[in-house]
Amino acid sequence: MAAFVQELFRFGFYKRNQGRIARQATFGAFALIVALGAWTLSKYLGGIISDYPDMSLTKQNVIRYAIPLALLGAGLWASFRSVQMPTFADFLISVEGEMNKVSWPSRQELFRASLVVILVIFIMAFILFAYDIVLKKALDIIDGLVQSIFG
Repeated sequence: MAAFVQELFRFGFYKRNQGRIARQATFGAFALIVALGAWTLSKYLGGIISDYPDMSLTKQNVIRYAIPLALLGAGLWASFRSVQMPTFADFLISVEGEMNKVSWPSRQELFRASLVVILVIFIMAFILFAYDIVLKKALDIIDGLVQSIFG
């Protein structure tokens, strides 16, 4: 925890040119989460403020907008600094290196593989439907026999 707090107040970049795409994507995901949280907080505080109509407009604006904006700024800074932490940055650098080794399918291969998956899903759904019908009929027959014997 101390390393994270110390890292928050550092201003340099760790291995600036390595793992750029992975770091930018991770920061973007963190930033989106923080922004949605600040927006939700602003809406929530707006609902609470409406319960106090005698509060001045300045106080309402400070509570509704300034607090979420301050948290947004702090969250964005923490997100940016977290992707610059040496251990996390090294992990993201290695992730990007491994992703560069992946052989991505061509458009035609992707289409064929997707078609196979969709067909298998439909076949499995049909098989499960058939099992359901057969089991329902079998249980109806057993129920009829039990009713005729004990009923």
